[in-house]
Amino acid sequence: MADASNASPPEIATAASLEVARARCAGLRDRVSGTLPSSKISDSCRGTLLRLLGAELRFLSRLSPSDVSPPFSLNVGYLESIVHIVEQPSVTRVSRICKSLVPPPARASSSQHPWKTVHVDIVCTLCQRPAWFLVSDRNPKYISWLGSRRGDGAGLRARVERVVSAARSTVYLKPESVVLFFAKGVGDAISEKLVGEFGASEMANQFSCPDFHTFQELEDGWVNVIGPVSRAFEIKVDTERYAGETVVKVVEEDCVENKKNDLSSSNEFYSLISRLKPSSNKELINFDTTALIALVSGISNGGTGHLFKADEVDMRKRFKGNYDFVMAQAMSELQNPILSELNNVIDGRKGIVCESTLSEFKDIVTMCGGASEKERAEQLLRSLVVVPDSPSARIIGLPTTRKIGLKNKVIFGTGDHWHAPTLTANIGFVRAISQTGMSLLTMEHSPRALIGD
Repeated sequence: MADASNASPPEIATAASLEVARARCAGLRDRVSGTLPSSKISDSCRGTLLRLLGAELRFLSRLSPSDVSPPFSLNVGYLESIVHIVEQPSVTRVSRICKSLVPPPARASSSQHPWKTVHVDIVCTLCQRPAWFLVSDRNPKYISWLGSRRGDGAGLRARVERVVSAARSTVYLKPESVVLFFAKGVGDAISEKLVGEFGASEMANQFSCPDFHTFQELEDGWVNVIGPVSRAFEIKVDTERYAGETVVKVVEEDCVENKKNDLSSSNEFYSLISRLKPSSNKELINFDTTALIALVSGISNGGTGHLFKADEVDMRKRFKGNYDFVMAQAMSELQNPILSELNNVIDGRKGIVCESTLSEFKDIVTMCGGASEKERAEQLLRSLVVVPDSPSARIIGLPTTRKIGLKNKVIFGTGDHWHAPTLTANIGFVRAISQTGMSLLTMEHSPRALIGD
């Protein structure tokens, strides 16, 4: 860096702005590595952000004031804008960041690809709906609708057209909406074009935050801090319709209440299922088979003491090759009781199960459950709502593989169809879905097995 005593005022200003940029980049790296929970962003997306920030920081560290002419362009603001979006409470399950989406191979009968490769800044779930984000940190006066020449594909209109076309044509990554976020705002002429030509609607104050500021590089290297002037627009993508579906209750709610009154209100299991609201209009939660089993398991309901006190030889005869698996779950239960863990997850929601889950769960309980586990299973099902198997098109469109089986596509896809997170211990399936780049709402819990109690 130049000696400040000999530097001219522009050089001093440029040196100061470089230091600000480096500090912003380092601070953003710390936020990404330290405060973004894994439930919000996948490890691969976190790695992508850290790589981009590392590259930007190395670039800035190599610069000296004499290397740049003010005002100079930086990627820090763009990356800050992406992290700002990811941090919003309404944004969850970020599965891709700063990636190009590539169309599937063209069919043999056609040399045409269904859509062209497009760059999407964020693939995530927005308000429990799959969404794609396009993020811009450009100065509004440099955002062109048509580009330098008509038809050259460099303008905003051409990019939006390509992305919306891809969103409507793709299957398993299909979003319900494409959101355009302009961190430094956008002119009224552009916003009117978005509304008029693409049917976009402005998301007023959806992503603005008093603590979020953009930075503008001025002449002579000075940096101006700008308040929250961002604007966001949502373009709906034609997708499945969810209205008018019919759900079937297992029993009427008064049966649930009568049965619960016959049981001790101090029992944690019955306290937990009383938090489910079959007749409410609250948020839904979809249970897969592993979640139902965990709730009714003897391990989750006070059976760990019996397992540890029993003779090991007898236990090995009883559980055969599953002995170590069951005892590991019992130890996990002592450390983290699952019913307590799930209290806040379930509280006030309407629980649903699809017909496939219901059938599989009943079969497993009949074959492996003890008397108490069967009774709890009966009571749990009385607190849930059964819905038809109705997997979403994007889930059922995934290739069926060893890790992404048809049964699980039906179960998780039905939750996706109803915009309900699926509660599951099937981490293998969740990871396999994540590797496809799909954003899927799930809530993971520790597994628990039936022990015949």
